[in-house]
Amino acid sequence: MSLVFAGVCSHAPGITGRYARADKSLRESLYAHMDIMRQRLEASRPDALIVVAAEHFANFFMDNMPAYCLGMADSYEGPVEDEEWLAISKAKVPGNAGLAERLVRAALEDVDLSYAQEWKFDHGVMVPLHFLTPRYDLPVIPANINCQGPPLTPLSRSWTFGKALRKACDAQPERIALVGTGGLSHWPCTPESGRINEAWDREFLDRWVRGDYQGMTGYSDAETYRDAGQGGFEIRTFVCVAGATAGCPREVLFYAPIPIFAVGCTVGIAQLDAV
Repeated sequence: MSLVFAGVCSHAPGITGRYARADKSLRESLYAHMDIMRQRLEASRPDALIVVAAEHFANFFMDNMPAYCLGMADSYEGPVEDEEWLAISKAKVPGNAGLAERLVRAALEDVDLSYAQEWKFDHGVMVPLHFLTPRYDLPVIPANINCQGPPLTPLSRSWTFGKALRKACDAQPERIALVGTGGLSHWPCTPESGRINEAWDREFLDRWVRGDYQGMTGYSDAETYRDAGQGGFEIRTFVCVAGATAGCPREVLFYAPIPIFAVGCTVGIAQLDAV
């Protein structure tokens, strides 16, 4: 078949864990647009969902930090965080090991890709799933891009990884959806937590919507760290989705800086059926 849905969204733990402390109108607007994303995802009738996230040392650490990794298990569990803190109950999430293995084999023709048959989901995957597959009834294939431990994969390679995923998806008989989830600007676990660079976020999203390859891949890590914090490294997941949807129109359904969530909250969708 082919890739039938693609989008991006934020995954900060405060989106669920600190929902009661957020501005009500902003929170409800974010949740409403996540629900629109869920509806569009469901309307695409996917057989599986690839979630490209930035893993937060729950599974990989500096003794073994793959640049790219795909989950290849029949099921996963999450969140690894405290349920009360994240406000998401622990759950078993179905996977699809057979499809994941075929995707890995196909993607290896174009990129160097690790795989993991064991994977514990943290908030990077569970927050999006909480909104997009609340019944946990859609098989999920997690993908990780190292956004934590330098040296980080170049942004241009994140685009290439997205193109490889698209090619691998299009070679499968299943209908596959793709969601990239991460920043934008944020300074987690630092005294600056809650700071958001709205101008930087909007500039990046403008480049994402326009499919500006040079613009999206032109940030140096030093510039990103200075202007968007270490959390800004997670734009790699958005760049990956841009690579997977090259040539497709894109739209940002929602963006707003929500300091208590500690991130500029984003919901965006690529219009795959427009090309």
